[in-house]
Amino acid sequence: MKLLLAIMSNDDAPTASSALTKEGFSVTRLATTGGFLRAGNTTLIIGCEDNLVEKAIEVIGEYSSRRTEVVPATSSYDIGRFASFPVEVQVGGATIFVLDVEKFVKL
Repeated sequence: MKLLLAIMSNDDAPTASSALTKEGFSVTRLATTGGFLRAGNTTLIIGCEDNLVEKAIEVIGEYSSRRTEVVPATSSYDIGRFASFPVEVQVGGATIFVLDVEKFVKL
């Protein structure tokens, strides 16, 4: 058995979670924060048999696309004066960790 931790954008999580559930996976969603923009994201926790790991990753990949967004970045000219310049950054996608499960108990 494996445990998948899939960290993705809040924008992608509802559709990815629904698609995984439709495919028969049990999914738990956690609100998390981190990454380059310190933006909110979602971590999906998925337990599955070894032979279903690639299917889960495929479903997550289908619903967590990378895209470019323009965000303001602050730069300092000199003491006390700041200007905001737009910067293009990559957002979306998913980071997935696959962990071995030593024991699984459902009560």
